[in-house]
Amino acid sequence: MIIDRLAALDTAAVSDALDSLGVTGVLPGVSARVPGSRTCGFAYTVTYQPVGADGPRFRNAANYLDDVPAGSIVVVDNGGSTSCTNWGSLLTAVAQARGVRGTVMHGSARDIAEVRAAGYPLFSTGVTMVSGKNRVELAGVGADVDVHGTVVRPGDVILADDNGVLVIPASLADEVADRAERVEGTERRIAAAVAAGSRLDEARSVHGYAAPWAHA
Repeated sequence: MIIDRLAALDTAAVSDALDSLGVTGVLPGVSARVPGSRTCGFAYTVTYQPVGADGPRFRNAANYLDDVPAGSIVVVDNGGSTSCTNWGSLLTAVAQARGVRGTVMHGSARDIAEVRAAGYPLFSTGVTMVSGKNRVELAGVGADVDVHGTVVRPGDVILADDNGVLVIPASLADEVADRAERVEGTERRIAAAVAAGSRLDEARSVHGYAAPWAHA
């Protein structure tokens, strides 16, 4: 399964594979909030918008979580806002109960200590304690999310670790996995050669460091 293959790879190798295809996969400014956590799964996209003056006073925007398929990664777009949050300890508990693999936010989270204690993979632009309740509302699910020029489409593969978050277009996932596996193999061979006494420049030349994805 493609998720299993990509989950076994480091984001650095996958980033190199994406580079080799001319694809920008990194979500700029999105960082791990639970050190040491990593996750991989299909993107389930969620978009928020500011609450308007009309309509009911109370806006409960998080009930979408009941419908997220197990194994998904929730990708939340609140425009990168750091003024209010879209995720916290309650949603973390619900997500874990539903089998959700993690959350990636173009926006802010809160209850970070509780999320860390739960060991839940959470990645966000920012952190704040200010609730999004009655400040933002759900605009919809299943729309493309644009994070500073990197687009996440529903069903794309998300891979995230301490280095940050990558999106792998669904149509390229197999090719990216192939290339990333070759990248890791090339780097292992270079490291082994240096450990055996080779100069670094020689090992890099012999084992194809300039295009590591091209060498089986």
